[in-house]
Amino acid sequence: MDISTICVHGCEKKYDTTGAVSVPIFASSTFAHPGVGQSTGFDYSRSQNPTKEHLEHTVTALEGGAETIAFSTGMAAVSAFMELFSPGDHVVASYDLYGGTFRLFSHISEKNGITFSYAANLQEISEKITPATKAVFIETPTNPMMNVVDIAAVAQLKQRAQITQSKEILLIVDNTFLTPIFQRPLSMGADIVLHSGTKYLGGHNDALAGLLTVKEKDLAERLRYISKTSGACLSPFDSFLVIRGVKTLAIRMERHNKTALVVAQWLTQQKKIKKVYYIGLQDHPDYAISSRQTSGFGGMISFTVNDELTAVSILENVKLIKYAESLGGTESLITYPLLQTHADLPKEEREARGINSCLLRLSVGLEAADDIIQDLKQAMGGK
Repeated sequence: MDISTICVHGCEKKYDTTGAVSVPIFASSTFAHPGVGQSTGFDYSRSQNPTKEHLEHTVTALEGGAETIAFSTGMAAVSAFMELFSPGDHVVASYDLYGGTFRLFSHISEKNGITFSYAANLQEISEKITPATKAVFIETPTNPMMNVVDIAAVAQLKQRAQITQSKEILLIVDNTFLTPIFQRPLSMGADIVLHSGTKYLGGHNDALAGLLTVKEKDLAERLRYISKTSGACLSPFDSFLVIRGVKTLAIRMERHNKTALVVAQWLTQQKKIKKVYYIGLQDHPDYAISSRQTSGFGGMISFTVNDELTAVSILENVKLIKYAESLGGTESLITYPLLQTHADLPKEEREARGINSCLLRLSVGLEAADDIIQDLKQAMGGK
């Protein structure tokens, strides 16, 4: 079945007898037992709820996994998979990383005895795997610098390390930016795929959600136990909102992709723009890798301007585009990583990654490309 059809129809399991086209919102915290020792499959919504289960089955089908667990936020999903590890364990992570994930790693996970090394390329990942390494965590493309990691190559590297060290090493991939429409990490050797469902999967800037799709059932059972125990489950109503969003995911991603390429090409021609980071541009250093492992380039663009005054002018003068955190929705959003998504990184760390007062990140929405361009032009003081 084509992936766009899966988006529209979701999982095949039916939850009511009314013929409802949309999956119902089962707004029940608890479910009655048919008898002693018997269950309908649903007992308490923290463990499972029919609306949430429908979403989980749908995302599992989209990613090609064994099972999906839905969480209240993307960071709740990150927190959950970090509970797979124990004090003394080591994780190799992308050098360029979403600030919220870095904050959790550095302020929560390290406090709990887990250590981290950050790697900017395949060679560094290889060098930083130690006998204590239990996972490699990568974003691709990275947030906000749009670096691309060769997923299959990392999978091969961690497989060789597993054989050499005779222990399991998990490969976890954040697929938020490209979604299963454009990239399917499990098919390239990943063990867990992470989504902030708040972004493209939900797609309407009106729900928070996180999802983990897992390749193997036994690992899924461990994560579901963590979810049930820690309690950060996705609510029935938010599950419904993300289900609704997924129905249009395929067509939205195609539009985001098409418009972002036009906007990125326009940005490269502007005198006040010094560098454009968009993986769909042929001069992007990772364009070849992107073309090989994805079927589209997505709607995320970062760019640096000539000075801080221009950056502030754009942020304060955009009208159609909204100056706001988040991404992946119907509305175009522009973000200042220095003060928003990556504000918690130490200054030296930010600057080493290229996150400075001149860097902006643009999530291209569903507006017409010309309207987005005209808004950027007037915000920069053009006519």
